[in-house]
This record gives sequence, structure tokens and C-alpha cells, in this order.
Amino acid sequence: MSNSFATRSTLNVDGTEYRIHRLAELGDRFDLGRLPYSMKILLENLLRCEDGVSVTKAHIEAVAGWEAKKAPDTEIAFMPARVVLQDFTGVPCVVDLAAMRDAVKQLGGDPKRINPLIPSELVIDHSVQVDVFGKPEALDLNGKIEFERNRERYSFLRWGQKAFDNFKVVPPNTGIVHQVNLEHLARVVMTREVDGVLEAFPDTVFGTDSHTTMINGIGVLGWGVGGIEAEAAMLGQPSSMLIPQVVGFRLTGKLPEGATATDLVLTVTQMLRKHGVVGKFVEFFGKGLDHLPLADRATIANMAPEYGATCGIFPIDDEALAYLRLSGRSEKQIALVEAYARAQGMWRDPSVEAEYSSVLELDMGEVKPSLAGPKRPQDRVLLSDMKQNFRDSLAPMVAARDKASLQAAAFASEGGGTAVGNDQVEAKGRATIEMGGEKIDLRDGAVVIAAITSCTNTSNPAVMLGAGLVARNAVKKGLKVKPWVKTSLGPGSLVVTDYLKKAGLMDDLEALGFHVVGYGCTTCIGNSGPLPVEVSAGIAQGELVVTSVLSGNRNFEGRVHAEVKMNYLASPPLVVAYALAGSTDIDLTSEPLGTAKDGSPVFLKDIWPSSKEISAAIADTVGPEMFKANYADVFRGDSRWNRIESPDGEAYRWDDSTYIKNPPYFDGMKMETAPIQDIHGARLLGVFGDSITTDHISPAGSIKKDSPAGRYLQSRGVQPADFNSYGSRRGNDDVMVRGTFANIRIKNLMLGGEEGGNTLHQPSGEKMAIYDAAMKYKEEGVPLIVVGGKEYGTGSSRDWAAKGTLLLGVKAVIAESFERIHRSNLVGMGVLPLQFQDGDGVKELGIKGDEVLEITGLDDGASRTAKVSATRPDGSKFSFEVDVLLLTPKEVEYFRHGGILHYVLRQLAAAPKAA
Repeated sequence: MSNSFATRSTLNVDGTEYRIHRLAELGDRFDLGRLPYSMKILLENLLRCEDGVSVTKAHIEAVAGWEAKKAPDTEIAFMPARVVLQDFTGVPCVVDLAAMRDAVKQLGGDPKRINPLIPSELVIDHSVQVDVFGKPEALDLNGKIEFERNRERYSFLRWGQKAFDNFKVVPPNTGIVHQVNLEHLARVVMTREVDGVLEAFPDTVFGTDSHTTMINGIGVLGWGVGGIEAEAAMLGQPSSMLIPQVVGFRLTGKLPEGATATDLVLTVTQMLRKHGVVGKFVEFFGKGLDHLPLADRATIANMAPEYGATCGIFPIDDEALAYLRLSGRSEKQIALVEAYARAQGMWRDPSVEAEYSSVLELDMGEVKPSLAGPKRPQDRVLLSDMKQNFRDSLAPMVAARDKASLQAAAFASEGGGTAVGNDQVEAKGRATIEMGGEKIDLRDGAVVIAAITSCTNTSNPAVMLGAGLVARNAVKKGLKVKPWVKTSLGPGSLVVTDYLKKAGLMDDLEALGFHVVGYGCTTCIGNSGPLPVEVSAGIAQGELVVTSVLSGNRNFEGRVHAEVKMNYLASPPLVVAYALAGSTDIDLTSEPLGTAKDGSPVFLKDIWPSSKEISAAIADTVGPEMFKANYADVFRGDSRWNRIESPDGEAYRWDDSTYIKNPPYFDGMKMETAPIQDIHGARLLGVFGDSITTDHISPAGSIKKDSPAGRYLQSRGVQPADFNSYGSRRGNDDVMVRGTFANIRIKNLMLGGEEGGNTLHQPSGEKMAIYDAAMKYKEEGVPLIVVGGKEYGTGSSRDWAAKGTLLLGVKAVIAESFERIHRSNLVGMGVLPLQFQDGDGVKELGIKGDEVLEITGLDDGASRTAKVSATRPDGSKFSFEVDVLLLTPKEVEYFRHGGILHYVLRQLAAAPKAA
């Protein structure tokens, strides 16, 4: 490695000497004091990785001399120190690595080169579903069902754990990946031996889940990437990125009585989304950090994807060290973190304020109790406004429902010649059901799911113990959860259960039906499981608009549950409160949520704990012994995990599994590449509006029996009861390509905005499933294009949203704007992202979906713009310019290879075999 600036130095910590790249050595040439904390980490990364090719002296100078207000235009190569994966996105990563071993051998290379070169840790946390709830045996039964459903996947991961170096698996029932990362996996400062010398450097991480940013709360720079980018990093390939702008967020004051970290993060999310931080780093600073516990910082960092930033980072300080000590890290590691941060100018100094591209400010004393919804996490709603928000959101749904009912009634009576009026339409919006021998009136707004779930909040003792205290106070007053509410408690780690038990609050939560259902990402990812059959029947009977309240970070349409149309994010204590109330059609600030034993009304304020009570509970219950005990043998797993059989050998023996399949990406691949071609004679597969999420493009939830994926599984002998979910079947491309654009809530404007994954095949005009149309176009040799609006690809860092798009035959996606990770994933899979220029869009250009398109002027990727020419069925034409979003020379090179994995594979196949 090069050392142009002579920054190699040593750091002695308690008798151990480490080699470091000392930033202070640049002090004579650059004013590093003005650099944000996150930029110092990028600078160190370049100094350590300088090789004169991927990282040059000029790259280092560009970061060291960073201009805060300058629009990003300089490409750098960033190499993370490690990779963290969850199983939904991790399984396809391991599938790809296994396939690459086969492919590199066919190309004449050495299969052993396909091996992680940096620490890569996978946490199985996305496979547990809430099938059983509200009973003591829920945890055990859900775990049993999980292992039965996922035995093939788990066997494959156990093979990977044996076959690959630097790859470890945290087995099921341990915790949510981001919480396990925060509580145990994160090093904050890494060490490794290089040519016999012990090096120390910042812990940086790529994660195959967008909420990897949670680790920013403890000063670790990292963000979510697609699986393909993570795989490249695992194989030693740096990630190409533009030097970012950094938005500073000054925090002052402290949270007032009654406000929680969830209220704070929803406020921050709304502010940053409005400000616009897509593609930017966000860095928190200010005197308010003195009053912000590490768990609250992690809560804010977690939701960086929701406010649109690449990361939301906090600097290292005494609070970070206190958390490392609390979570059971060794004193040697803590001493190294402090010494390194101070030596590198990465220690928080309140007297020094860095220079930022722009600055926002929030007095935390002004934060008020809030929720977010009913469809997007950035749509914050004050608790006092919730009733009105629900009613305002309900109104258009009721209007549509009434119109449909009138039309249906009119159609039914057409032969009789009788006029149909509103009084003849069957009443909707309410239904009578029977549960436990009791007749129940179910109405619009009923809370049918109340879930304490998700890494955002379950890592935070203040809100978890707060929920327990709300439950205790409610039980004392004799309150009960409404019978139609499906309750669940999904702690982010075993530690959470330990401190809830130690505080004596688990009994109170269980008394209200909040039994532990599993340790993993449940309701937030759509693994909410089925509703009680009586509730489902009532929803169908009254065409009810029911709601969920969850302590999650995602509430996009169709994500939480197919039968639930409104979803609100809330703190764990508020989840308990809404479970007691049983409806979102209520103002909890002024209306009672229940009746006490003595018949008196009980208001939220009557059961809400004080900040002092919560702080006392934390001090009395949370300690390092819990973390040490629960993480002592974290990679071993329980008896269920260790009983699973798995094959041996460096190459995977593919079988006839409907879970794990050798993907077709490398079929027929040659060492030679072809230039980037213009696109001719293309048809539109789908025309979509704004905020199309990766959930819309590649759902993770249930598989419908009559969907293309459902029909495929049944043809393979899989019964609907054993379908599992799209997320669990990401290792099988035959299932996943059929699930692409198959979300029940996606609206294709070619069909007038009708919900469901259908399209119109052209020029026949025949309506069919998007998959079926894509296969017909493939037979006809017709390339495909997808068109969308603003914020195309928001949501989870789901690489299958790009993989499935590719396998459908889509050559390009044209949208008004893209979310960062999905754009990168499209490039990584060889699908061209194109952006409408200002003032253009589907509506403005009059795009209907029946046009034939030509995309010209790509100039082998050299051009920054291209021309789209469209021909309508009547022969008339129109054209428009688009921006080509291949943002760096490296991305052009990846695209020319057909994707990043093809690029890496060719590089490795060309390298000489190991001796």
C-alpha cells in the first residue's frame, strides 16, 4: 500500500502497540478541525487503502480538503471493515457466492477465491412469524413452526458457515440483527494483523438491511447496501461512491416529561425528509447530546432510511464508552476505542463545531407525543391529532367503498328496472363477530394488530420498560386489551426479556396478552401472521378499514398485513395504550381508553409512567452481566439449530429445493464483455406513480394461492399452508421472479390505478399478471421498460427488487427520482436507471403504457443523458430527454460487464490460481 502523506504511525494502549494512519500528520496542509466526524472516518479509510489505483493521492486530497457546500462530483472507493447480513437478504448472498464458485470454475478460475475476505456475520432474525400469540407457549410454538418451515434454508446456511472463511452465523431466537450488532458485534475500533503488524482502524460496516444505520448511534460508520454490493465487499471489492455532503443536525435541550425517544425520532424523520437528505450523510451534534442516552441515539440512527439519508451518525464520547461497558465489552477494547478516538480527533469535543453542508436544529424540549402514518414513516401525527388523522384518511376509502357498493347493487338489480339508492346498499364499515362466546361490534378504525416489535425501539430500555410500566398500571386498574386485538412482543434480544423479568414487568405485559412471540423482526417486516379467523371474517363482511399500531419503522401499504389498510408507528408504551383502547378512532389525550374496576373512566395520563420511574427501572435492572451471559456463546445456537443436517464440501450440492436454487445470472457467461447498447422496440411492463417501494416491487410477506408464485409452488407439490413467505424464499429465483411487482397494493396506472400485480400486454391489450406478460414478451423477443414517479425504490435495501426486475426482462427503469440503495442495486444487476428531467413525468408527457419506446444516445455509458422516443398506437410520436444515472466511471464499468457480480467474477477468474 502507498503512503503518500507519511501518516503511518503507532499508538500504544496499555502496553499494546498498534499501527495507525494518524490524521494529525495532514494538519500542516489541511484544516482537519473543520471536517465532520464522518468525513474523518472516510479520510482514514482512504489513507489506509491507498494503492495508487483505486485510491490515489488525489482522492485523499479531495476528502481532506472537503468543500461543504460543493455538490458531490468526486468519486472515491470506500472499503468497509466488515459486513453484517440478515437471513432474508443474507441467504441470496450466500446462494450467489455458491453459484459464483461454480461459475468461476467453469471460466477456468479458482473456486477458492470466492470467499469472504473481511469479517461477515449473518444474523437469522427475519424468519420467525407471529402464528401463535397471547399465550405462554407462543415463543416455543412459533420457534417450532419456524424451524419446520425453514429447515432447507437453515441447512444451507450451516453449509455456508463451514464452507466459507470469515463467515459466521448467529442462529435463530437470538435477536434482531441491528440490535445484536449494537449489543455485541460492533467493535467501534477494529484490529487486524497485516504482514505481522497489528493495525487499529475505525469499525465501518456494510449491511444487507437498510437499518444497518442503527450502528451509527455508537459512532460506527455504516449503511445499508444491496446484497450484490455486500457480496462485492466481502470479496474485497471497494464500493464506488461520490464524496457526500454532510447535513449537521444540532440537538439542544432534553426530552420533556411524557415524550419518548420514538417521539423524538419521528420528529427528526419528518424534519429531515422535508429538508431533503437523500444521498447525504447526516451528523448529529450539539449540547443536547449531553442528555441523549446511547439507546436514544441508536433509535435516531436506525431510521436514517426513513429520513432518506445514507447514514445518521453520532460521534464517540463518554456515553458511547459507557454503553460499551454496560453491554459487556472488555476493558481492553474500551481503552482502545477511547485512545484511538482521541488520537485521531474523532472524540466528541462540544467546544468545536465542524463545518456542514447545511444545518438543522431541534430543541428536544419541544418534542410532543407522536405517531406516524397511516402509510409512511415520515408522516408524523401528534397524538392529539390522531383521531382526526384517522378520519381524514378514512374518508376517501369510505367514499370508494360506498361507490363500489352502489355499483354492485345497481348491477345486481339491472334486470328489475328498480332505482337503487343509498338506503338499499348493505351497511359497510361495521360487522358483528363472535369471540369467546361474546358478540362484538367491530368497526372501521379497529386496532387488530398491536405489536411491540422492530429494532428501532426494542433496543431501547427506556421505551421497553416504559411499556411494561404502562401495562403494570393498566392491570392494577383492571383494564384489559380488546378481544379483537392481536398482541405480540418481539424483543430485539434476549437481554430485553431478562431486564423486563428482573423488573417484574413481564407478568404485567403477559396479563395484557403481550407474550414473547419470538426474537426477530416480525410485524415490521410483514411477518405478523394470520389474524383470528373471526376478525378476518368480520373485516371481509363489513369491508372494514382496520388498523395496526406497531413500534416499528416501516408502515408502507401492504407491508404489515394484507387485511390491514392503515398502519401507525408508535412507541411501545403507546402500542399498549392503543391495544387497550382497541381503536385509532379515539383521542387518547382527552377520551378514556377504558374503564377501571370501580367503573370510573381511565385516561392515558392515569397509567403513563414518569421519566423518573423509567430511569429508576433502568438503573435497577439493566447491567453488563445480562449481555455477557446472553452473548457468551452466540454463534452456537440451540438444540434445534444443531440438529439440522447440512452437506460438506467447498461446492454446494444443489438439489430440487423450492427454497435454494442455483440462480441463472451466470448462465452462458463468457470472459468477454460487450458495449452498452441502445434499446429498441421496447414495451412498458408497468407505469407507476410516486413512492413505489421495494415492498411494492418485491414483497416479503405472504404468497397468495392464485398468484404466479403460488401457482408455481403448487405445481411443485407445495401446499398453500407451507408457502411460507416471499422473504423466506429469496434463495429461489423461480419464486422470486414470479413475485416481482406482485404486491397486492401496487397500482399500475396502465389499469387506471387498479390494485394488484397486473398489466396490459401490448399490442393485444390483454390483462394478465405482470410475470405472465413478461414471459410472453420474452418469447416475442421484446425488451421491457418500467416507468415510475418520485422516490422510486424507497424502503428496505432489497436486492431482489433489482434481481427480479432483471429476470423479468426489464432493461431500464425511468423514474422522477430514485432512492439511493435501489438505484445502486439496479446498476449492480445491469438494469439501467434513467431519470426524467425537471418538469417531465408520466402525467406531463401523457404516457399511457401502450407506446413503443426507443432509448438512444447512451454512447456506451459515456453520455450523461439519453433520448427516449415513443410511438403511440395511432402512429403519433413524442420524445423526451432523460438523465443516465450511471454516476461514476466504476458504475459504467460494472454495467458494461452486466453487473457488479459479473465484473468481480471475471476479475477473479482471470487471476492465477492459488498454489
